[in-house]
Amino acid sequence: MPTQPILVVGANGKTGSRVAARLEAKHIAVRRGSRGADIPFDWDAPETWTPALTGASKAYVTYFPDLAFPGAVEKLEAFAKVAGETGLEQIVLLSGRGEHFASLGEDVVRNSGLAFTIVRAAWFAQNFSEGYLRDPIVDGTLPMPGGDITEPIIDIDDIADVVVASLTEDGHIGERYEVTGPRLMSFSEMAKVLSTTLGRHIQHVPISFEDFHANVAAAGGDFVADVFTQVARETLDGRNAKVANGVERALGRKPRDFAAFAAAAASRGAWATAA
Repeated sequence: MPTQPILVVGANGKTGSRVAARLEAKHIAVRRGSRGADIPFDWDAPETWTPALTGASKAYVTYFPDLAFPGAVEKLEAFAKVAGETGLEQIVLLSGRGEHFASLGEDVVRNSGLAFTIVRAAWFAQNFSEGYLRDPIVDGTLPMPGGDITEPIIDIDDIADVVVASLTEDGHIGERYEVTGPRLMSFSEMAKVLSTTLGRHIQHVPISFEDFHANVAAAGGDFVADVFTQVARETLDGRNAKVANGVERALGRKPRDFAAFAAAAASRGAWATAA
């Protein structure tokens, strides 16, 4: 177990918040990397990077909204240089499956001279319960582009478990874990699972990428919508229609099924009428 704090970049995000909580539950010191933290971290303010990294043993690194965002790969390269200068031991990078710019980000970390672990993730199940698709599901629809393509959607709790294992256990240095759920599902099949779980009809509504952009923009603004739509256009073409074994390799167990995610999210009131 590391004795120095672990920096969690994006500690307020979907994966970062879970990783930080799990590390703290193990009584590991966590430095929460966010703009409002005691030692702030801001991707757009490189002067914050050295103070955030100084004294940290390892770092979990995410880039919001995605490594596909213009300039993200260049910032990651500069960050890795600073990390090396401050003596960081290991970077665990969250990457995106089937994404060109995410692959470039992986190359940056792999060639940084630092110990590394890469966690390359499929689409998040929690986008349906915590993100831009939550409100449409409350209203009875699952609007997604991509037609009948299938996706091995993953529960973020599995991602967090893989990241924490990579940061706290031996045997993960140099690994690239491609993490997916246990089965391929179309968005129509996901809607059926949600219907069964919630006891009411959830209709998959095939939409254009233009409509997808408009929906995301309404929830998160244009710049987030631009990136997510670019990622959707790139990845929802069937290239990721295969299951990978990253969760099993990292944790020695199978990933959680989408039905288990839906049941757990519903039990917490994720789709209650009031957000």
